[in-house]
Amino acid sequence: MGSMSLATPTLHTARLRLRPVTSADADALFALHSSAYVLRYWDSPPWSDRARAGRFIAASEQMAEEGTGVRLAMDRASDGTFIGWCSLTRWNPEYRSASIGYCLGDAAWGHGYATEGARALLQWAFDTLDLNRVQAEADTRNAASARVLEKLGFVREGTLREDCIVNGEVSDSWVYGLLRREWHPVLSRATSSV
Repeated sequence: MGSMSLATPTLHTARLRLRPVTSADADALFALHSSAYVLRYWDSPPWSDRARAGRFIAASEQMAEEGTGVRLAMDRASDGTFIGWCSLTRWNPEYRSASIGYCLGDAAWGHGYATEGARALLQWAFDTLDLNRVQAEADTRNAASARVLEKLGFVREGTLREDCIVNGEVSDSWVYGLLRREWHPVLSRATSSV
């Protein structure tokens, strides 16, 4: 869909630095994605092979090269600790749409980091990509992810019934949408450098 590469930004918020994923993140990515607890609502099993981290990093680079999206590592600004990632995928310039996702380690849960990081990424995307719509999906059992999306202004639009299997169990997902005209960025905007 995207016919040009996307310059993966580096974004700064009050407490986070969002930056391109690099090969130096391989160990942290493996630790994050090998946790059955962190991935308990994901439709793919925890990683057991360290090579998955390298493929994830390569896929992140390929997404930017193909112009279909960006994936950013999230570091805590105070100490540089990797806490997770967020991404904007399936960017379609013709439809002016994309999807957002995020994954944070459980030690970072409950601190507002997912909301803060996703808000910065959304602001960059609305400013840079001329988006009209951003979509997200969350397992219906994942109340924390649903709260993040709702804090960002997403509207729950429907339920995908039995759309995936999580840990051998058939699961439903909620579909959320955020339209440009509904986007209300916070007054203290994230700064970026490309």
